[in-house]
Formats: sequence, C-alpha cells, structure tokens
Amino acid sequence: MLWVPFLLVTWAAAAVSCARLCRAAVEAARPVPLSRAVRDRELTLYEAAFLAGGPLRVADLTLVSMHRRGRLLLAHTGWATVVDPEGGDELERSVIGAIGPGGQSRIAAVRATASAAHAVRALADRLVGAGLAVPDAVRSGLVAALRAVRRSALLTVALAAVTVLLLPAEHTPGAHGMAWFALPLVLTVGCLVIARVEVHPYTRWASPAGQSLLRRVRPCDPLAAVAIGGVHALDDPALRAALTNRLAKEGH
Repeated sequence: MLWVPFLLVTWAAAAVSCARLCRAAVEAARPVPLSRAVRDRELTLYEAAFLAGGPLRVADLTLVSMHRRGRLLLAHTGWATVVDPEGGDELERSVIGAIGPGGQSRIAAVRATASAAHAVRALADRLVGAGLAVPDAVRSGLVAALRAVRRSALLTVALAAVTVLLLPAEHTPGAHGMAWFALPLVLTVGCLVIARVEVHPYTRWASPAGQSLLRRVRPCDPLAAVAIGGVHALDDPALRAALTNRLAKEGH
C-alpha cells in the first residue's frame, strides 16, 4: 500500500489547485459597470496598443511613431538615437528619458524602461478604472492558478508512473487502484479545458469590454497596424529589422 500516499498527494494537489483557479476565475469575472460613454467611445492608438499587447506594445508604438516623424532614429543594428529631444507627449518624453542624456541607447533597454514608465502605468490605470483592461493582480493571479493546475496534472502523471515503474511488485496497485489516479487527472484536465473557454479572456490585457472596443479598431495605417498586431505588422523592412533585432528582443 505504499502507493496510497502518492495517491493522496495527487488528490490534494488537484483539489487545492482547482479551487485556487475557481476563486481566481470568480474574481476575474466580477462585473464592472460601464457607462454608455465608455461603451461607445473610440480607443486612442495608445489605448489600443495597451489592450492588444500591454506595456511593451505601447513602447513599440511610441518608438515607431517617433521614428516616422523624424524625432528618433531606429537603426537595424538595434540602436535608438534621439533626433529631436522635445517629446510630443508624456509617452514620448518617457522614451527620450529612457534613452538618456547621451542621446543613444539599445532599443531593448529603451523598450524595457519606457514600458515601465509612469506614463504607461497611468494609461493602464485609466483603462482598468474604465473597465476596459484586466487589473494586473487579477491577470497574474489567473495565470499563476492555471500554472498550478497544469503542474498538478503533470504531478498526477508522474506519481502514477512512479507507482507503476519504481515500487516493488507487491506494493504496486492493480488496475482498480490505478483507476483512482485517473480522478485527479480528469479533474485537472477538465478544469484546464473549461478555463480555456471561460477564463482565457481574462488572462489577456483587455477585459471583454475592452476586447469589444478593440475589435472596432481597423489597422488602416502603419501605426494602427503596430498597435493591433505589433512590430511584425510593419511594412517597412528596415524598421521591422530594427525592432525585431536579436538585441532588441532582450527586452521581452
């Protein structure tokens, strides 16, 4: 009966992780009242960028916008150089500040610093307050809960394999005993399948209301395309190379 403690561990892990996921899902699905003005509004490109890809997408959009207007030079080697030190708004000023007084810096470092700037946090707070973005605590809680359920499923498979392969024959359960290992596996896998439909929308940056507004944004120009699809949507090969350079990717 040495396999019984293994079985109890799988049950406990499955029960705790699934309960944690349920609590996180209930918290995420708590309705946020939206005013008619919010439901009928149009998103700015910065707002669309945040809802589609989070802080890094906002930083990318700002970099591309500044480059296209000649305020910044983005080289394919992965360097950003300031051309015009006067930013047009808080986000542009945060990019210039991230580059530093030398006027030149790695794009990866600029993206990372600019995406964590106060201007981006303020944008996020406004969208969360309007009910259009998922609060960071809710999203991170859901992601952590989903990860815990996945680990519980893998733990069940691993302990079942240990029971069959490593325990002495006299302590190995029969088919009936092994069937008990299927219960926590069914529970965890079932939770993951349900979460794929019910919880997945809340692991994104945009809330369901924000996703509805996001679908109205048409990538009819290069900046809108970047806001919605990221830098890979750029039609300028040189600019796309600058932002997808191996060195720039260090900011992910």
